[in-house]
Amino acid sequence: MLAQIDAGRLRVAYVETGESGGWPVVLLHGFPYDIHAYDSVAPRLAARGARVIVPYLRGFGPTRFRSEATPRSGQQAALGQDLLDLLDALAIPAAVLAGYDWGGRAACVVAALWPERVGGLVSLNGYNIQDIARSGEPHSPENEHRLWYQYYFHGERGRAGLARDRRALCRLLWRQWSPKWTFDDATFAATAPSFDNPDFVDVVIHSYRHRFALVPGDPALEPLEARLAAQPPITVPAVTLDGDADGVMPIGGTAHHAPRFHARHEHRVIPDAGHNLPQEAPDAFADAVLTVAGWTE
Repeated sequence: MLAQIDAGRLRVAYVETGESGGWPVVLLHGFPYDIHAYDSVAPRLAARGARVIVPYLRGFGPTRFRSEATPRSGQQAALGQDLLDLLDALAIPAAVLAGYDWGGRAACVVAALWPERVGGLVSLNGYNIQDIARSGEPHSPENEHRLWYQYYFHGERGRAGLARDRRALCRLLWRQWSPKWTFDDATFAATAPSFDNPDFVDVVIHSYRHRFALVPGDPALEPLEARLAAQPPITVPAVTLDGDADGVMPIGGTAHHAPRFHARHEHRVIPDAGHNLPQEAPDAFADAVLTVAGWTE
């Protein structure tokens, strides 16, 4: 059942599964997805005693900003602060955090800056904190072409395209990023309404411009961004994942991330999985969460 709670600057919509006294885990979706990415993961974890919380991120689904005055930022510090605020609002002292894409970034931010609140981490594509100071350095041509949508969003043509054709654009990204995943119309239709959030376009555009230092961030979050600019290590137990068919983040791009993890760390490559790994390979994702949770029992 969908619930809502005031958490920091947001009124967060979320779904909770499992017993209220179970070990807490927060599952965090990415762009352009929503909580349905975890429809098959959450019950697997609940069956193993977890209290599973799956929130809609800012700009998605029924989650709303509490004030019109709050900047519609999509920067990494905002995602991390939102997650910390949600833990506080739910009175959860520490939880296992698991996510991918934007959600994985939020989980990595909290794990790096507030490790006492994290019992363990599962992150797709490794260390997911942006190095904005180096964002102007080019990748290989093969990897640059994967990021076409980010460069598209840097201009007003991209903003207009996202606003006008958000469902068609997001479905295209699903196909490109998960080339071996054969999803049907009903699967996409379950998630697509989340893109109708009134703040979706503003938050998405800001996210993809801020990470390239093209626009300023929310002034209230600058102290957090300064801490993230130091690329802080992650000092909690972690399992990192890659799908070997990920169409946006090649596996080789995460190979250098291991030195960022200063506690027990295991990296797994999931065959035939793309970027939406929890929805494509729920057993593998759930197993990663159970593994890291078992390390801290």
